[in-house]
Amino acid sequence: MAVALTMVQMKVAVLRHSMTGQRAGFIVMGALVGLVLAVGTIFLAFSWADLLTAVYAVWMLGWIFGPVFAGGGDETLRPEYFTLVGLPPRRLASGLLVAAFVGVAPVISLLALTGLTVFGARQGVVAALVSVPALLLQLVVFVLLSRVAVALLGLALRSRVGAIGAGLINGLILATLGQIWVVFVALGQTQGIPPVVTTVTRYLPSGWGLVAVEAAASGDWLRAAAALGGMALLIALLLTAWAALLTRRAGATRAATRGRRPMRATTASGAVLAKELRTWSRDLVRTHQLTFAFAYGVCFAAAPLLMNWNGMLPWAGPIFVLMAAAMSANLYGSDGTALWLTLMTPGATDVRGRQHAWLLAVAPLAVVLTLSLAVVTGGPEPTLLAILLALLGGGAGLVPLASVYALIPGTDPHRRGGNPLRSTEEDGAVTGMVYAVLALTALTAVPAAIATALLGWAGVAVGALTGVLCYWGFGLLAERRLLAEGPELLDMMRTGRRPAAKPGAVGRTRFEDLTRRQQIIAMICFTTGAIPLFPQGVVAGYLKVSESSTRSWFLALYLPSWLQWPTIVFMVVLGVAMYTTGVIVSYRRKESPVAGRETVTSTEAA
Repeated sequence: MAVALTMVQMKVAVLRHSMTGQRAGFIVMGALVGLVLAVGTIFLAFSWADLLTAVYAVWMLGWIFGPVFAGGGDETLRPEYFTLVGLPPRRLASGLLVAAFVGVAPVISLLALTGLTVFGARQGVVAALVSVPALLLQLVVFVLLSRVAVALLGLALRSRVGAIGAGLINGLILATLGQIWVVFVALGQTQGIPPVVTTVTRYLPSGWGLVAVEAAASGDWLRAAAALGGMALLIALLLTAWAALLTRRAGATRAATRGRRPMRATTASGAVLAKELRTWSRDLVRTHQLTFAFAYGVCFAAAPLLMNWNGMLPWAGPIFVLMAAAMSANLYGSDGTALWLTLMTPGATDVRGRQHAWLLAVAPLAVVLTLSLAVVTGGPEPTLLAILLALLGGGAGLVPLASVYALIPGTDPHRRGGNPLRSTEEDGAVTGMVYAVLALTALTAVPAAIATALLGWAGVAVGALTGVLCYWGFGLLAERRLLAEGPELLDMMRTGRRPAAKPGAVGRTRFEDLTRRQQIIAMICFTTGAIPLFPQGVVAGYLKVSESSTRSWFLALYLPSWLQWPTIVFMVVLGVAMYTTGVIVSYRRKESPVAGRETVTSTEAA
């Protein structure tokens, strides 16, 4: 117990001193979004209690797969910190588990699980009393499942086969969740969640708490005890498994012993290209990210086959490009302090070399995937080809641009611990960066989509031109930024501290320099702007043009016909306005304090 309390105090101290700047903004934004979801879950306990097991299953999946996007999850206290203390694995795991409940995510999840108490109170006093240990055990199960999943993924990323397998599984599951409405339609359920889903989710660990409460309400004490005992047994098994996995984290990185072909590049740009291609083929984290993007694109596009509709298959290629760009958003940050090699090599065109390598890693796979699946559906369409070309250029341009303008200090690859996904301390910032690059890359395809709608096959040239301009223009901006701010970026990656504004300079405000209110506004705009823009706007408009009978959760398609197009246009405008507001709030021009003092002094003198 003393070890656990000490770890709790350590984590509280770390969190208290790190609640500043960009990290604080992301934590506040995440807390607000989580609070809304938790309140919605509690509301279901009042109105649609039958859906609780399905909703809690989603919460459980969020705990398991959230670390894939959040930089390996919350590891404020890493097991490596306590290697020299000599704690037994089970005692170390118990202490880390207790400390894991200190944070925003456990508190939000605990609030969402109070829906069990609300449901139990509606059934009677006895059920309400049983709900208290049920929700506490349920929370411990969620946290332990997350820790074991992260440990298993870290173990998988120690081998190429494991990295590929983990990427395929994660991509399949998350794509299925993204297309869950297709599963519902395929099961013949167009209104709400199919009853079979609520039945099946009762057998998942996320549903055992509700089963215990229901059993207590009906007087079935044997079933209630079995559900609570099952969760307690699962906690013991997960804790044992986590303790065993913690012992495997030591020595997670091993130098390869097999021979390597020497690089024979004769130019600086060629050396960068060769180095990047080797990184894409040898870095297991990048292997996992690329495999995940591929699996997500294929599974997301193949999901409508359950409804006997293959029209979305060719879009697997563009979706793969979008996800590949998003997953590699922090390209420079993931390399750590290796930037010093570029800074010490005069004339090295590092950005162009990275762009070429990214295209060589992504483009061939995307083109083959798109064209081969387009043959199945009757041949490629102009819209498909134009959007693919635009996205390839947009991704190749935005990835280096985002990684130098919004760089997040990362861990050197050779210093990664047993959790390779934990490449940075600012996991919330990484998540926001992933979604921002995803949305911005998608926006680069808008001119191509409009052009093909108006011009047909001639719009493919517009898509190609858009891709070339994005590749060249964004790459040029990234290269200029790297040349001008290279030493500052290297210092930031080395120390983790962002460079201070230069005296007398008038420039754009950094995100961490914004007020708390401005940070919250910007984060709300960036994280929720995609909802009206894409699903409620662009996708709804596509379904309207194609005269599809699917309405799903697209608001405009439930309205009278004369209101549908105005609603779609309004949603698109609203989404663009939200992103614009976020950009304006985040990058307002601001005078530095030195310049402001000089202005005041000159005014007083006059």
